[in-house]
Amino acid sequence: MPSANRTKDAIQIVADHISKSGLKPSDRLPTEHEFMGALGIGRSTVREVMRHFQALGVVETRRGSGSFLRRSISAATVHLPLSFDPGPVRDGLLRTLDVRRGLEVEASMLAANRAERADIERMRETLEEMERVHLEKGTAGREDLAFHLSIYDATHNPLFGQLLEQMREAFELFFEKPFDRPDFARRSFPYHRELFDAIAGRDPAKAREKTLNILAIVEEDIKDMSQ
Repeated sequence: MPSANRTKDAIQIVADHISKSGLKPSDRLPTEHEFMGALGIGRSTVREVMRHFQALGVVETRRGSGSFLRRSISAATVHLPLSFDPGPVRDGLLRTLDVRRGLEVEASMLAANRAERADIERMRETLEEMERVHLEKGTAGREDLAFHLSIYDATHNPLFGQLLEQMREAFELFFEKPFDRPDFARRSFPYHRELFDAIAGRDPAKAREKTLNILAIVEEDIKDMSQ
């Protein structure tokens, strides 16, 4: 089953389990191991579900203490990723790119203004991991996504994360070798370091410029590789 569908099903299963367990806001959630044993899902899937709930503001994870429910959820009420029929891959990518451009330009500029020291370090870690995997394999889709997520987090506006969760299925099209081309958007790779430097240097105008450079290359590749 595609990862997006697997995660969507797991979100429903975990939400239903939490609801039937009678957990209330401020209650501690089961551990990853407990969820895995009770529901028969893998560790990576549990973590993906928890990240989804965190982005929606219904779960809070405290280092060294575990995860806690912030508000009641159930399979009937939890928000699910936006699902749409994009048609051909080319059209779906271009439509989603329009939305990415609006969100990511603003997020990069806000991050340049608002990022705290811990945010910068998190961005640095995700960038270095992206660079490592890219140099080793020639592509780094998941790591690329993690870097962009760290920028969203640095805005300190949870709505960015929530919007991304609603559109996650569409956004993941960019990070799964579209057109079966591992070199998709490879030319944008150097600009990610420049984008990080702009955010770390508190330069929102430069952050905007570098974000637009990255997305312009992505658009060129979509059009060239879909011919």
